[in-house]
Amino acid sequence: MNKKKIGIIFGGCSPEYDVSLESAYSVITNINKEKYEVILIGITKEGDWYKYEGEAENVKDNSWQEKGKCTKVMISSNKSDKGIIELESGDVTKLDAIFPVLHGRDGEDGAVQGLIQLSGIPLIGCDILSSSLCMDKYLSHKLVENYGIKVAKNIVINTKTSKEEINKKTQELKYPLFVKPMRAGSSFGITKIESEKEIEKAVQVAFKYDTEIIIEENIEGIEIGCAILGNEELIIGEVDEIELSEGFFNYEEKYTLKTSKIYVPARIEENISKKAKEIAKQIYRILKCKDFARVDMFLTKQGEIYFNEINTIPGFTSHSRYPSMMKQIGINFNELIEKLISLEI
Repeated sequence: MNKKKIGIIFGGCSPEYDVSLESAYSVITNINKEKYEVILIGITKEGDWYKYEGEAENVKDNSWQEKGKCTKVMISSNKSDKGIIELESGDVTKLDAIFPVLHGRDGEDGAVQGLIQLSGIPLIGCDILSSSLCMDKYLSHKLVENYGIKVAKNIVINTKTSKEEINKKTQELKYPLFVKPMRAGSSFGITKIESEKEIEKAVQVAFKYDTEIIIEENIEGIEIGCAILGNEELIIGEVDEIELSEGFFNYEEKYTLKTSKIYVPARIEENISKKAKEIAKQIYRILKCKDFARVDMFLTKQGEIYFNEINTIPGFTSHSRYPSMMKQIGINFNELIEKLISLEI
């Protein structure tokens, strides 16, 4: 039996480069090697693309450029190639599907998805439209809100917005507030502020990651998430819950859990869990997601559910939230990867 060739893209010129390496390592080591030939495509922090041949461990510890064979490549835009082309030799490696295991800017926002769509290679994951919509916190909120789903009250500013205008706009909101880059993942650049005097510093931090910022009210309650897999027919993972001892679920907490804990299933009533799953499915459909995504929401003490954000390429280590939610309904990590691939080939 001829093995199907699956391209796995990792790295990227994004603050979430290291997270991508962890996720990609888990996919590489758990994919069925008897059925699939894995073609590894690494993107450096500077944005250079290489076909990587070497041990998966070198991806995990970020030594892949030094310890493996790296050949400069690009995705061919010729649909007849349906693969990657080596820049020096011109040799083409055909791919049956490609899985961008990337996080954040240029990996999760539709940029890479556009390249893949041009190539004609089947893409595992959300397409250009859904990736770009979900990455934009304001547009995704507005679309979802139009369907009657609650979102936090917010305002938007950019690099041209004056300090006076920022202060005036934020007077419409109730503290505490979250100041967030419009298009960034893993909570990079996010600051929780309690008063007007903290705005300027928080805005400066957020502008390091994007030219637009969304400032939104805090929702009193707990953060819950829902993993979704599929297209026409959807598989819904168990709802999880984030318990915070202090602060908010920032980058450090997401990857160390120093003062927080994740419960799967969430410690909520069954009827609330069912409601959360239905809302998550609705959001997934509204934002035209494909193959898989994780929908994050807030649950208030009154039982109201607010949309927070949607991750089109959530953390994908064996202990990450998305696989953990799927494991709770009987889909282990190896099966999860198999189901994702089978959606495209």
